[in-house]
Parts: sequence; structure tokens; C-alpha cells
Amino acid sequence: MSSEHRILADRIVMITGASSGIGAAAARLFAQEGAAVVLMARRADRLHALAADLAVTGARTLAVPGDVASAEDVERVVEAAVERFGRLDCAFNNAGYATAGVPLHETDPDVYEHTLDVNVRGVWNCLRHQIPPMLKQGGGAIVNTSSVAGLRATGASAAYVAAKHAVIGLTRAAAAEYGERGIRVNALVVGSTRTEMMDEVLGQAPELEERFAAEAIQKRMAAPVEVAQAAAWLCSDRSSFVTGAAVPVDGGATAA
Repeated sequence: MSSEHRILADRIVMITGASSGIGAAAARLFAQEGAAVVLMARRADRLHALAADLAVTGARTLAVPGDVASAEDVERVVEAAVERFGRLDCAFNNAGYATAGVPLHETDPDVYEHTLDVNVRGVWNCLRHQIPPMLKQGGGAIVNTSSVAGLRATGASAAYVAAKHAVIGLTRAAAAEYGERGIRVNALVVGSTRTEMMDEVLGQAPELEERFAAEAIQKRMAAPVEVAQAAAWLCSDRSSFVTGAAVPVDGGATAA
């Protein structure tokens, strides 16, 4: 594909949760679309393996292991991106953690804390450290992964439903605060997707598989790359008049 047809040509993009699922699919797709990809996830071995695979294709990559729940880790990744590539154009804040199958009153407080730490504090940490270099360079685009659970109860845990609602709130607040300074911020309302995390959820509550697939008008779960395609569009100039949006990528689950 020629550079003029790559929607992320010469962009520097940070992707969290990049070691598997939607994040890994996004890393591959964004690289194909011309971006240099800065990959963050906790599992260093998988992260470096993905970066090595992408480098073989000629992609520019930087793998920096870390936990989005740690402000220090996120700061280190953003600084590494700017040091290596000179700027940060886009970010796909995709790292997440989900549970299901346990009622609210039986949910362990540690599970609640971890769910909020990864899904909410993680996005908060990313926004706080990604926005300053974007302001310095005059703009950028950020995409946060929310969920159908960010709009209604889905059968996932109450903690996850609360966390994904909060992601949409953070997205709208950031879009409103920084829109006039050139930074667009959007969220993906992701439906049930075949990922490692989904497999873990279904392992906890197998009865949810049929329900999750049935909720979509298309009566199936998404492939990770289908979600990554939407993130790539929101990071690109093709969505230049889209900000503060909660964009459904859910097979129609929120249409009815």
C-alpha cells in the first residue's frame, strides 16, 4: 500500500493492552497503515515478541512493558515514545480488565479495586501523560476503549459496568477541555469480542456466551481487528470532525 493511501502514515501511536486481543490487532493494523507503534502491556515477553514480528515487516516499533494502573509506568512509556520518535500523535487506550458471574454484594473488594484501577485509573493516567506532548505539538487524537457496558448493564460485573461508564465520562470531559487546542478524544463502545479476556470471562460464566452473541443484531461476536479498524479511523484525519463521541462497534447491540 502506497504511503498516500495509508491513513496513519508517519503517525506516532501509543497502544495500551497491546500484548493480545484488540490491542495486538491494533498494533498490526496501525503498522500496516503506516504508523510507528509504541506498545505497552504488562506481559513483557509477549509485547517484545509482537514488536519483533512487526519489525520484520519493516514497521517502526517500540515495546515498553508497564501497567496502566501505574502513573509512573505510563509516564515512562510516553517519555520513551517522545524520546524515540520526537512526538506522540495518537493514542489508543485499550487496556482493560473484566469479570462476570458474581453478584455485586458478593464481589471481593480487591476485584472492585483492580477493575477500577485498570479501566478507569488506567485511562486517567494515560490521558494525563499523553495530553501534554500533544498540546506542545499543537494537537493529536486519543481513542479510549469503553464497552456496551459503558451504556447499560450487560451481564458483566457491576464494577466493570461502572468502570466503562466512567471511561465515557472521562472521554467527553477531555474532549470538551482540549477540543479548541487541537486534541480529539473519542471512545469505542465495544460489543462482545473474541479476545483472551473474553475467554476468561466466559470461563467464569459460560452461560453468558450465548447471551453475548445474541445481543448483537449480527448474532455473533466481533473479531479483534474489526474493533481495531474503528480505532484506526478515529485516530486518522478521516474522522477530523469527530470528538467527544461514544462510537458503537457492537454489531448493533445498542441499536434497539
